[in-house]
Amino acid sequence: MSLDHRLSPEHEELRRTVEEFAHDVIAPKIGEFYENHEFPYEIVREMGRMGLFGLPFPEEYGGMGGDYLALCLALEELARVDSSVAITLEAAVSLGAMPVYRFGTEEQKRQWLPRLCSGEMLGAFGLTEPECGSDAGGTRTTAVRDGDEWVISGTKCFITNSGTDITGLVTVTAVTGRKPDGRPEISSIIVPSGTPGFTVAAPYSKVGWNASDTRELSFSDVRVPAANLLGEEGRGYAQFLRILDEGRIAISALATGLAQGCVDESVRYAGERRAFGRPIGANQAIQFKLADMEMRAHTARIAWRDAASRLLAGEPFKKEAAIAKLYSSEIAVTNAREATQIHGGYGFMNEYPVARMWRDSKILEIGEGTSEVQRMLIARELGVASS
Repeated sequence: MSLDHRLSPEHEELRRTVEEFAHDVIAPKIGEFYENHEFPYEIVREMGRMGLFGLPFPEEYGGMGGDYLALCLALEELARVDSSVAITLEAAVSLGAMPVYRFGTEEQKRQWLPRLCSGEMLGAFGLTEPECGSDAGGTRTTAVRDGDEWVISGTKCFITNSGTDITGLVTVTAVTGRKPDGRPEISSIIVPSGTPGFTVAAPYSKVGWNASDTRELSFSDVRVPAANLLGEEGRGYAQFLRILDEGRIAISALATGLAQGCVDESVRYAGERRAFGRPIGANQAIQFKLADMEMRAHTARIAWRDAASRLLAGEPFKKEAAIAKLYSSEIAVTNAREATQIHGGYGFMNEYPVARMWRDSKILEIGEGTSEVQRMLIARELGVASS
């Protein structure tokens, strides 16, 4: 496998286009959305017109005919400016639309993907539950077959894009039976927004990602057609593990973008801020901080691109995705802390982007698999025995 991660002309053009969009359109507006805890519908609509929500999907389903690398490049550039917008795209594509594309029937793909690819509609992935957390196999939500319908009951929490005005569906994992050894059989089922018994709570009050939509969902005898089963019955656990493996690459790209954004803002500030008669960037202590921050972002970028190249080549990528997610999320937290320190008191003021980055960084060590889970996965891939 080639280790040359330089971009093709097409990928570089996409990267540059998204970079310009992030700086020219998102940067001037996102602070107000963030502080008011408002979902940026205007920005999302523009992203839809650019085709960002359809990047990795075939044109026959309304996509752009690109690949997963294209999506990750867009996520990195968006997160260099704002993570709320980036996570909206990441969740809508890798968690909302990708399960339909990977596991849906032809009818399901044609029903849902065109609107998901255009950004007209957002999809969500209902996996996490209040009492399960990292133990996704401990799902308690149930789906019972009743004739030509599934009857779903349970609760999901921390679900991104689940309650916006343009949310169209949530793919829910639920126990649909038991294996001979008593373990649950988990299936994935599409639940359209507005289905009776499907209740979306008010948005969470969060530390960060304040311009993204995150809610708790409840299902009280929710009835959907049996045809809404996504993939094979009882294969939902394996399906969402595949989706999470891919999603870790996307989150790694997002984390890398945040880490690089911290470098961008800190270099700019170090050149402008003067203390003791000269720019603070003239001080070696600041220079070394910036060098270390750039080193971390550069290394994280190599890690996620390596994992993405393995995915695109059809090679095993689980370990590499876990390494990329673990490393990039932890260095994003470190870079955000260092950027805040470089900015001094101004780094604690919400009007400065690094304050948002500091608040947004921590969740990257938790969402789509905690750092502890990533270490478990890496050790397992190394062949370390588990009890």
